[in-house]
Amino acid sequence: MPTPTPQRSWRAALAIYLRAPVITMLFLGFSAGLPFLLVFSTLSAWLRSDGVEVAAIGFFAWIGMLYSIKFFWAPVVDRLALPVLTRHFGQRRGWMLLAQAMIAAGLVGLAGLEPVGNLGWVAAFALLVAFGSATQDIAIDAFRIESAEDDVQAAMASTYIIGYRGGLIAAGALALYVASAVSWQVAYLTMAALVGVGVVTVLVRPEPKRASLTVQLIHEPRVRAFIRASRGKPKLLRRIGAWVIGAIVCPFTDFFTRYGIKALWLLVFIGVFRISDLAMASMANPLYIDLGFSLETIANVTNVFGIVMSIAGGILGGLLVARYGIGPLLIFGAGIVMVTNLLFAALALIGNQLPMLVLTITGDNLANGLASAVFIAFLSSLTSRAYTATQYALFSSLMTLPGKFLSGFGGLVVTGQGYASFFVLATLLGLPAILLAIWINRDKELVPAPVAATR
Repeated sequence: MPTPTPQRSWRAALAIYLRAPVITMLFLGFSAGLPFLLVFSTLSAWLRSDGVEVAAIGFFAWIGMLYSIKFFWAPVVDRLALPVLTRHFGQRRGWMLLAQAMIAAGLVGLAGLEPVGNLGWVAAFALLVAFGSATQDIAIDAFRIESAEDDVQAAMASTYIIGYRGGLIAAGALALYVASAVSWQVAYLTMAALVGVGVVTVLVRPEPKRASLTVQLIHEPRVRAFIRASRGKPKLLRRIGAWVIGAIVCPFTDFFTRYGIKALWLLVFIGVFRISDLAMASMANPLYIDLGFSLETIANVTNVFGIVMSIAGGILGGLLVARYGIGPLLIFGAGIVMVTNLLFAALALIGNQLPMLVLTITGDNLANGLASAVFIAFLSSLTSRAYTATQYALFSSLMTLPGKFLSGFGGLVVTGQGYASFFVLATLLGLPAILLAIWINRDKELVPAPVAATR
């Protein structure tokens, strides 16, 4: 009978947070979190404040679907070398720098617009920011997984969440403060300047060690079989074929080879884990504004205080994963994310009451911080290090795609049924995630056990 794996001590679990790769993720997490709200809830607050209709704001949530289809260009980010940038900075850092340039350019473009009468241009620049942000996410996720061993990934996921929430504070609270004190245009220019945090981090940290593309392709059985079968064909055609097989085909076949039929259920679980939370997110800021809360109150409670709660949840999630493992925390995370959405329905019914707003934000952000740290660790455990960028992009894309799609109809549901009914419906969407989390926890092949204590 196999000996149970001993749990890591609390001291050893805490010491992980002092490692350089873990600390690095604070700053890269900030860089990843900064653009998100600027094309989502902060943008919706700007549009609503300037008089754009709620139904139109709901459709802007579809811009976020770029994050959910990033697996389409992840193989390019994973394997295609960029002129100049890859040679000087490496594959991961080169792509991060290019993505950050796109984000900054899109934010500057938004800063030069008035939303009313220019919704087409607002959408175009928001799409550029979202595309750059999604591309940066692909490169950061690969950088994170390749920078440290599996036993550090939960801590890196936790600090990434902390940094990400810091980026949300800047894009949420700071942007609202600047917009209230000066203008929305100056707020977005300020956000463009903060992209420099990610740029500096990329410049000072080393590229993770990884085999060259040629070496990776040579070790792929499917690539070797293609090369043998294509003898006598034009050299360029063989190179393109080998690249396509190695960059696109192999990452997906590897996942299904490792998990078999279970892979399909894993993909379903990934798609529904945060569906209840994401489906309702586009209507949160419009709810606060329609209830009569000021921009300053929204900034203080939902962004500053709320993100502090998210950070606390992320730290707690990282520690619990390091000590107890991922499986039980998946069930708990899926449950609390679903249940805390009911607080928004209660807020809609109670109205402009600051204590209820504080309670709602506390529960929602603690739950999401914990669940996000746990889920990132789970997705990292599913990822093969031979295909980090492509596989993780597939997982993280599926994680957001169903919720983002449903979120686009949020304005229509609110217009027809009201805020309270909308948030109750969004809550019920979380039931399948709980059931699948229970199944995954029972299958020990699908979740890694707690790591043994380091002596």
